[in-house]
Amino acid sequence: MSFRDLRNFTEMMRALGYPRLISLENFHTPNFMLVSEVLLWLVRRYEPQTDIPPDVETEQDRVFFIKAVAQFMATKAHIKLNTKKLYQADGYAVKELLKVTSVLYGAMNTKGVERTDMSEEDSSKFKFDLGSKIADLKAARQLASEITSKGTSLYDLLGKEVELREARTESVARPLEINEAEKVMKIAINCVLEQVQKTKDMLSNVALDEANLEAKIEKRKLELERSQKRLQTLQSVRPAFMDEYEKIEEQLQKQYSSYLEKFRNMTYMEQLLDDHRRTEQEMFEEAANMLHLMQNRLKEEEQHLLKSGNNDDSDLEIHDDEGSDSEVDDREIMKQHATTGTLLQGRAGTRVVGTMQGGDTEEDEASGDSEIDLDEDEEEDDMEDDSMEISPSKSSHRARKPEPLEESDNDF
Repeated sequence: MSFRDLRNFTEMMRALGYPRLISLENFHTPNFMLVSEVLLWLVRRYEPQTDIPPDVETEQDRVFFIKAVAQFMATKAHIKLNTKKLYQADGYAVKELLKVTSVLYGAMNTKGVERTDMSEEDSSKFKFDLGSKIADLKAARQLASEITSKGTSLYDLLGKEVELREARTESVARPLEINEAEKVMKIAINCVLEQVQKTKDMLSNVALDEANLEAKIEKRKLELERSQKRLQTLQSVRPAFMDEYEKIEEQLQKQYSSYLEKFRNMTYMEQLLDDHRRTEQEMFEEAANMLHLMQNRLKEEEQHLLKSGNNDDSDLEIHDDEGSDSEVDDREIMKQHATTGTLLQGRAGTRVVGTMQGGDTEEDEASGDSEIDLDEDEEEDDMEDDSMEISPSKSSHRARKPEPLEESDNDF
C-alpha cells in the first residue's frame, strides 16, 4: 500500500460519482463493510442487472460475496482479483479495487473524448482533413497484413491437428516402460556425477594454485628484502669518483665567474666605443656645417664686389685696383678651400685603435685620450688661423672700395 494508490483510488471514485466520501484514513485498519459497499457499487456500475447477494454478516456470507465478485469480474471484465487481499479489507485491498476503478475511469474518459469528437464532427461536417488520417491508414494496413499472416499460419497448424492429435493420444495411451526410464535416469545420474567430479577437480586445482601463489609471494618478499639491503649498502658507500667530481665542479664555477666578468667588460667597452663614434660623427657634422656657412658668405661677398665693379667702369685706376683686388680675393678663396679640405681630411682620417681584450692599463687609456685631445686642439688652432686670414682680407676689401669722384658728372 502506498499513499499514491490511496490518493488515486479516492480521486477515481469521486470522479465516477461514488455517493460516499472516502478519506485516506479509512484503510489504515481493516474495514470490510466499506470494501463490500465499494465492490457492490462497482459491480452494479459495470453491469446494473447483476444479482449478487449483499449479505456480509457472517463469515460464510463474506467468503461467498468475495468469490461471487471475483468470478463476475473474471468472466465479464477479464480482471483477475486476489480474494485474499480483498478479504483483508485494508490497504492491500485498495490495489485490487484500483484494477476495477481504473477500467471504469478509463472508459469514462474515452467516452468523454468521443463525445467531444462527435460534437466537433457535428460542428465541422464538411471539413475533412486527409493528412491527419494518413498515420491511421498506415497502421490499419500494417494490422491487416499481420492478420492475414497470422491467419495463414493458424490455418496451417489447424490442418496438422489431425495427425498431431493421433500422435498425442498414442503417446499418452502408451504405458510407461521401466527399462527406458531406468536408462534415462542412469544417464542423468552419470551426467551429474561427471559434473561433481569436475567441480572437485577444480577445487583441488584451486588449492594447488593457492599454494603456488603463496610460494611465489614468499620468494618475491625475499627478493625485496635483499634489494633493500643492497640499496642501503650502496647509499652508505661513497663512490670513488666523487672527489674528482667536486673538484671539477669548483673549477667550472670559477670559469663561469671569469666568463661573466669578461662578458661584462666587453659589453662596457662596446658601449664606450659606440659613444666615441657618436661624438666624432657629431663633431664632423658641425665642421661640415661651418664650412658650408663660410662658403656661402664668401660667395655673397664676391657677388657684391662684382656688382660694385660693374658700376665704376669710368676710371682706369679704379679698374686696375679692382683687378688686383680680385686676384687677391681669388688667392684667398683658394687658400680657404685648401684649409677646409685639409680639415675635412684630418677629421675623416682620425681613427681609434684598440683591442677587445680586457686588462688595459690606465696609462694606455690616458695616452689615447691625450692624442685625441691634441688632435682636437690642432684643429681648433687651424680654424682660428683661417678666421684670422679671412678677416683682414675682408677689411682690405672694404678699405679698397673706390670712392666716388666729384667731377664724374661733369665729364658728360
